[in-house]
Amino acid sequence: MNIAVSTPTVLHKSIFLRADRETVWAYLTEPDRLAEWFHKPERPLQEGAKLEMFGRESGDLLIWGEVKTARRPEYLEYSFTVKPMGDAVSLVKWTLQSVEGGTKLSLEHEGLPQNADAFGLVLSLDKGWDEHFGEMRAAINEVVPA
Repeated sequence: MNIAVSTPTVLHKSIFLRADRETVWAYLTEPDRLAEWFHKPERPLQEGAKLEMFGRESGDLLIWGEVKTARRPEYLEYSFTVKPMGDAVSLVKWTLQSVEGGTKLSLEHEGLPQNADAFGLVLSLDKGWDEHFGEMRAAINEVVPA
């Protein structure tokens, strides 16, 4: 007998970056820095502000929500919705931790759809975050000291 266990669908990811927390914070909150690895908002991400991120090429609204918490340079949290989610709202949490030589950046994306029909969306978001982390790593670590 195959019994499915219901556990919350939460994506957890971490990367290490050769940059201090202030620099990494800029890549999470400033429009020009966000555009280098993710999607560009029209204004910096600030607590209590509306979140709207637009496609780099298309200019279309891709992600929307609200910035819930912004504690520079340690923690950022915002609600996150994309068109394939319908009316569902998820939560993205970023934690920045100083480590020897740089910053450990951790992502927790929770509140994702739980049903089997939505599993393709979860897989897409999982893959998308991996790709965006790679782009962030390249943008921040572009110049690596010898």
